[in-house]
Amino acid sequence: GEPIRVLVTGAAGQIAYSLLYSIAKGDVFGKEQPLVLVLLDITPMMTVLEGVVMELQDCALPLLREVIPTDKEEVAFKDLDIAILVGSMPRREGMERKDLLKANVKIFKSQGAALDKYAKKTVKVVVVGNPANTNCLIASKSAPSIPKENFSCLTRLDHNRAKSQIALKLGVTANDVKNVIIWGNHSSTQYPDVNHAKVNVKGKEVGVYEAIKDDSWLKGDFILTVQQRGAAVIKARKLSSAMSAAKAICDHVRDIWFGTPAGEFVSMGVISDGNSYGVPEDLLYSFPVVIKDKAWKFVEGLPINDFSREKMDLTAKELTEEKETAVEFLSSA
Repeated sequence: GEPIRVLVTGAAGQIAYSLLYSIAKGDVFGKEQPLVLVLLDITPMMTVLEGVVMELQDCALPLLREVIPTDKEEVAFKDLDIAILVGSMPRREGMERKDLLKANVKIFKSQGAALDKYAKKTVKVVVVGNPANTNCLIASKSAPSIPKENFSCLTRLDHNRAKSQIALKLGVTANDVKNVIIWGNHSSTQYPDVNHAKVNVKGKEVGVYEAIKDDSWLKGDFILTVQQRGAAVIKARKLSSAMSAAKAICDHVRDIWFGTPAGEFVSMGVISDGNSYGVPEDLLYSFPVVIKDKAWKFVEGLPINDFSREKMDLTAKELTEEKETAVEFLSSA
């Protein structure tokens, strides 16, 4: 078949180091799909990137037709089928969230404009670099000729964390847990919701609340653990999540490409327009979605209790404030 063109930004970084091998060996687009990998990073990282290219060559992978390392947007964004935007300005010590937003608005405005100018109009864009939701919204706003629905941001890592916490608590595998939801922002205000989640216990599918029989844990420690897991990894490893982030990106992109399994939904940050859950329009907010033929749809009709409502509104409020700050910077960027 024809190779597809896949861009990974921040390609010399540690998430990409885990991610590129999985993509190149066929874990994401299938074992038959040839690939051209385009690797973008900033100029000072080009020497490191050459090393990554050598390693990809040395993996001797049959699907990998070409690897293109570059520090130029016009090369990186040309004719893309999919763009995985991992690179962003990381938060440094003593940095206000506002400073972080300002630096990232510049990056994602520029990358959005490059997508608009050089990529295929059918390109799927996945934003990983933080603050992911707002970076994704800025990229989308800067690429007016690409459908908003083609942009999504990663909350699959949080989704996987939630699944895994439930599985650990019940002594089952992560595959036995389905339909957890991450609502809202990929930040500590996100709301991991298991009101609609099911778990397979001894061959019988039951609701998570029914299976765990510990409401105070589910409404307390469980939520906090998922919300603060990223910080816990940094504290322990002195580096942010890379292996698990790369795995989550693979899950997210594979589901876009091949669709979600029947009877299951996943969490993705997507444009909130037309949602039925009372989330304000024009936010990039994480919802439960199902995917078919490379197009996602909201999972509709889930009842929302008062506890959930409050949590969903809180994270929407944070996203609205982030968006307002970012849009302010956007007009002056």
